[in-house]
Amino acid sequence: MIPILLKRTVHGVIVLWIVATFTFLLLRLAPGGPFDSERKLPPEVLANLEAKYHLDEPVLQQYARYLGGLPRGDFGPSYKYLDRNVAEIISETLPTSALLGGLALMFTILTAFPIGLLAAYYRGSLIDRWCLFVATLGISLPNFILGALLIWLVALELGWLQAGRWDDWRSVILPTVTLGAAPAAYLSALVRSTLIETLGEDFVRTARAKGLRESVVVVKHALAHSLIPTLTVMGPLAAALLTGSFVVEYVFAIPGMGRFFITAVTDRDYPLIMGVTLVYTAILVGANFIVDVLYGYVDPRIRAH
Repeated sequence: MIPILLKRTVHGVIVLWIVATFTFLLLRLAPGGPFDSERKLPPEVLANLEAKYHLDEPVLQQYARYLGGLPRGDFGPSYKYLDRNVAEIISETLPTSALLGGLALMFTILTAFPIGLLAAYYRGSLIDRWCLFVATLGISLPNFILGALLIWLVALELGWLQAGRWDDWRSVILPTVTLGAAPAAYLSALVRSTLIETLGEDFVRTARAKGLRESVVVVKHALAHSLIPTLTVMGPLAAALLTGSFVVEYVFAIPGMGRFFITAVTDRDYPLIMGVTLVYTAILVGANFIVDVLYGYVDPRIRAH
């Protein structure tokens, strides 16, 4: 297992370097500059700004400066938020996005597995059809539409919860449900399909023939055996949720990293765009690394290889 994890670590570092390089090059090749606006700056002001942020240097020198700061967590200064660097902005906004993503991930797991298990166990019944309907609806409905509907119905019409901000538990529920609904629907459909296949295996019939309780047969034997395909999608799914959602944070006015990323794109804040992109990539690589570790505990055959 250790050689596999070392190999995954090397692959992760290479992925981070590739993403950092391509992001840097794509932003440099994009038309226009970071200080272009409707009101054109005087040439001397533009020259001073480019000198301040080292944009007057050759591209290779800028690239070397950028890569040299990454091991220290230095993503450079922000072009939009004066006297603040990208690392400070990320450190302030990432916990909010991670909290939202963690709550959405918890909602996804606590919702998807019971729905998928019920649908698989009562396959072809009314319960199964209702579970499939809910899953299909959750997959088909975009989160910005779901968020708007929840704001209108739950917050404005019924007045039960807050429609925005991020200050108490009443402001947390709606964005958590909005962000976790589609992943929960997709994961429940996956759990259902894999569990239906597993329930027909010989070892499940053998467990039932031994007289084990049905709950033990379904949960301990069938569901545990079905975790491998589920874990495969849990890595990128968890990474996507833990970094939050651009749209959800924008709709609910949550001061997270995704909302800053949207404003960074419109403001041409290149260092902030590159920093947020690299942080997202690092979280995705870390999530996949954790999934590789969990593979070894779920399936001992992986540890043997």
